[in-house]
Amino acid sequence: MEKVKKYIPDKYKGIFCIILSAFCFALMSAFIRLAGDLPSIQKGFFRNFFAFFIALFMLLKSGEKISIGQGNMKYLIGRALIGTIGILGNFYAVDNMVLSDASMLNKMSPFFSILFSYFLLKEKLSLPQGLIVAAAFCGSLFIVKPTADLFENPASLAGLAGGISAGAAYALVRVLGRNGVNKTFIVMFFSAVSCLIMLPFLIISFKPMTAVQVLCLIGTGAAAAGGQFAITNAYCYAPAKEISVYDYSQLIFTMILGFVLFGQIPDRWSIIGYFVIVGAAVAMFLYNKKKD
Repeated sequence: MEKVKKYIPDKYKGIFCIILSAFCFALMSAFIRLAGDLPSIQKGFFRNFFAFFIALFMLLKSGEKISIGQGNMKYLIGRALIGTIGILGNFYAVDNMVLSDASMLNKMSPFFSILFSYFLLKEKLSLPQGLIVAAAFCGSLFIVKPTADLFENPASLAGLAGGISAGAAYALVRVLGRNGVNKTFIVMFFSAVSCLIMLPFLIISFKPMTAVQVLCLIGTGAAAAGGQFAITNAYCYAPAKEISVYDYSQLIFTMILGFVLFGQIPDRWSIIGYFVIVGAAVAMFLYNKKKD
């Protein structure tokens, strides 16, 4: 008898990849904090510097012939520029405001990913899907508990710009994936352009680093590379409306790492938030399965 190959739907691959990316980005945030008081631009540069070489190595090892395709360069450049704004906005917010507030602003990205996907790809959102994503967002509010002065300083605006930019960047990744652009090349191109943009500012504001800080930045770059590969694959496999809710799992991974590395213990409101997010993820999974 011939062996029957098990077919895994792209949607489930997308779910796995976005949860993996959430873990990698949570790990990246931990390394950022462990790196200490280095300038945001310096952390951002090394984040993508190491990711570039990892992507380049994987691309050369695969031996695949890269074909960008007609009309895709504008999406690649747009993804790189907007993605860089997203990184710098998020890092600046993390360095200059309450960490929970910065996390909340960054978690606006799933909403904007759905919004931009609607305009770029005409991917419509059903009412149940919209309610489930809104529930996940409410769950994140329980965890991060934004303060009243959320929009009273420039860092908050930078954080919001970072969340919006990340959402737009992921929508562009979806466009590139549907157009058949190599996923590893998308990551490499983004990392290279981002480093070139930040290089002049890095030279101006460079701060000497200790050996521990260098190791933390290497860890930041490695985790960021893993996150970039995973989230690029995720949005290439499935539309934002079906998988973006799983991006909120990053808050749960962050809680676990915070407890293990920094001794941070979540309060009862955070625990409620975790249950709401997990419940929303399960609801989205069951809804999509029933719809299929």
